Amino acid sequence: MEKVTALCYACPMESGITAKQRGRDVFFTIRWSKLISADRWTIASSVPAVGGVYEIYWMDEHQHLRLLTVGNARYGGLRSEIRRLTDPQLVENPEVNTILQNKKIYFRYAAANSADDMADVVWFFRKTYFPENPGVAHSGRFTRIYMNEWAPDRVRWVD
Repeated sequence: MEKVTALCYACPMESGITAKQRGRDVFFTIRWSKLISADRWTIASSVPAVGGVYEIYWMDEHQHLRLLTVGNARYGGLRSEIRRLTDPQLVENPEVNTILQNKKIYFRYAAANSADDMADVVWFFRKTYFPENPGVAHSGRFTRIYMNEWAPDRVRWVD
């Protein structure tokens, strides 16, 4: 599958994922929430209990964001999945737990209703970040995926 990317810098709208299909190609637009500091109270009060895509980051000693994970949660799962992945009391992986306990953690999300759309978007980002092994599969519906990415705080990784 071939990928092509583009950016949308001035697309004011709440977070979410939209798709426009043209033949066997799809044009996704992902509108991220703003980057939010992760703590259980903020997550409980600000993350919707809907399906969607998320990214979780940690801040390194040089004040650079480092990607911890990107994934999706179905049917009401964004709130619980982000909470589960950012709480050191709930994470069993020792390396990740050390990061969660010692670094500042941030997250962002984009709501989505379609499991296939979420699979395609997560595959696209993981294939971009980890080209040798994205670790997930796309839906198989499209020949090419194009991505427009919009973030209110201008944190964008896809050019």
